[in-house]
Amino acid sequence: MMQITVPHISSRHFLRASFALASAILAIEPLRWLITTWLDPSYQSSGAIYACLIIVLVGYSVSSPLRRNHKSQRNHAYALLLFSALVRFVGQLLAINILDGVALSLDIYALLTLLNMANRRRAISPFWVSVLFLFALPFERVVQRVLGYPMQELSAFGACNLLSPFFHDLICEGVRIQVEGRDVLVDLPCSGTASLMLCLAFVVCLNALYRPKFMVAALWGIVALVLAIIGNMLRISFIAVGLLYEPVLGFDVMAQPFHDLLGYGTIALSLLPVLLGHRASSTCSSEKVAAVSPKWFPIIRLPATLLPATLLPATPLPATLLPECLQVFAAVGLLSLALIIVNLPRQALDVSRPLAEIQMPLALEGHVGRPQGLTAMESAYFEQYGGQARKALYGKMALTLVQTSSPLRHLHAPDDCLRGLGYRVEFLGTRFSPVPTALYRATGQQGDSWHVAVTFTSDRGDATSSVAEAIWQWIAHPKTRWSSVQRITPWQMNGWERDALENATVAALDMDVPPLATAFNNPQQKIETQKE
Repeated sequence: MMQITVPHISSRHFLRASFALASAILAIEPLRWLITTWLDPSYQSSGAIYACLIIVLVGYSVSSPLRRNHKSQRNHAYALLLFSALVRFVGQLLAINILDGVALSLDIYALLTLLNMANRRRAISPFWVSVLFLFALPFERVVQRVLGYPMQELSAFGACNLLSPFFHDLICEGVRIQVEGRDVLVDLPCSGTASLMLCLAFVVCLNALYRPKFMVAALWGIVALVLAIIGNMLRISFIAVGLLYEPVLGFDVMAQPFHDLLGYGTIALSLLPVLLGHRASSTCSSEKVAAVSPKWFPIIRLPATLLPATLLPATPLPATLLPECLQVFAAVGLLSLALIIVNLPRQALDVSRPLAEIQMPLALEGHVGRPQGLTAMESAYFEQYGGQARKALYGKMALTLVQTSSPLRHLHAPDDCLRGLGYRVEFLGTRFSPVPTALYRATGQQGDSWHVAVTFTSDRGDATSSVAEAIWQWIAHPKTRWSSVQRITPWQMNGWERDALENATVAALDMDVPPLATAFNNPQQKIETQKE
């Protein structure tokens, strides 16, 4: 009689398999969200490019043989996966998708550590590759919204100082620069956040390849940050000079491909010193990577999840030290914990407090308002995150009002949602009268074109055309209520008719703001209209 031998699976192997399965369960939803950000045009994400770069780097390294096998590094990987589960738990509770993405970065660090990427003939740094993965997340959007306004101010200030020795008829006021009567606006798309992110990603990629000492890598990150800001100041200065000498040059520096070539050229100038200096100061040998002595942390022994595995001594995974009979229960507990985390109710922190009901104008320029309902998705969004929105038609103009005490959650530029709906959106610039207003042209897939105007106002009397400035003002005064006032009219509409509806909207919603004393007295403006 033939006997069938059932292979014995040790409890330790079962524990490790359960650990891997629990990590996969926790990663499914963040991965789905991340891929959505790559495919959704409203995010304008370049994350897929960084993901492909990571795949190339990993393939480059994993195809080379191991020089040595450090089994102790597995303990670091398990600790990372446990910390990733904790981050995923917090992200699920607070409904912050970015935190879930950070957990994926920790997972990548752990997997590359298990693959011994730092100990191969073509070694790469698991830590810096995991940092590079952060650029695959929609962080640029967050950076632009939170730091866009101070970056605008800094870029305009630097450009003014660069131009002042050469032009006497130079007027600088906030983000506006006037050179001999030509007005240049340092608007949000050209705040420098895109070039900043690109330069930092370049440094992180070099760190992954050359694996310098941690302090050296951090120093080059600071250098890249400074050079990116200076490069954006140079670009704005070149644009101002190009606008002034446009008749001599024979081309418009704002037109394609000249505008993009100028932007890429200044980025290349910013990156060249970083590349040359980084190669000179870095080493490809993993033996030369300095280890940080544990005596640096006499009071608090930092967990291995907070620093690269080469910086801290190995610590065994606590679960593997359990008696063999308890390791099975630990495996089941890990799987149960993963399932509980992914099914926890989500409760966002940045929910708008209850606000008074929005009162839409009864009529504008003789056109009685016709209320329009929100979509099911919009209604569900405001029900979950607070705030409120109302829509109405006034003749040929569609008016949308959004009110919130959490502008970081609710306020956004019109191009975000319009691109998601399939429109091609072109930023036209900013108009400052009667209120600051950002202008866009939206073109549908059927060829229909629309003129879109948006202004952000607060109950303190602030009015701005920039989401970044609105968020910056809200950070300074977190108790304020902010509103988005969006007006959409057909592109072919008569200018006087559109202006009449615009002025009526400003008056009806009491959006008038005190006029600012300004040195700009030339009504002819040349406004930067292209993105970086």
